[in-house]
Amino acid sequence: MSSRRYRVIWTETASKDLEEIVAYIAQDSRQQARKVLKQIRGKTATLRSSPSRGRIVPEFLDFDLRSWRELVLSPWRVIYRIEGKLVFVDSVMDGRRDVEDILMRRLLR
Repeated sequence: MSSRRYRVIWTETASKDLEEIVAYIAQDSRQQARKVLKQIRGKTATLRSSPSRGRIVPEFLDFDLRSWRELVLSPWRVIYRIEGKLVFVDSVMDGRRDVEDILMRRLLR
């Protein structure tokens, strides 16, 4: 049985999100910042073989946006979408923040 391989693409926004998270954590602990970076990058790499394993973003269900999924690595939420054989990582955010508010501000830019 051959597994389907997907290509994981980080959007500019998601890359910037991760950069900012790591820089913020590094102010207190460079070691912890490296650990978080490795954890998030490692978890998103698993999307190459099984992108559907992430849950549908709960805030998007009311809008029937089921192609958007997320991985939760508490407190971080990695939001992504699957398009054919491509997986776009669109955002990395602190799950303690209001996701709807953050995404709405981004859409209105």
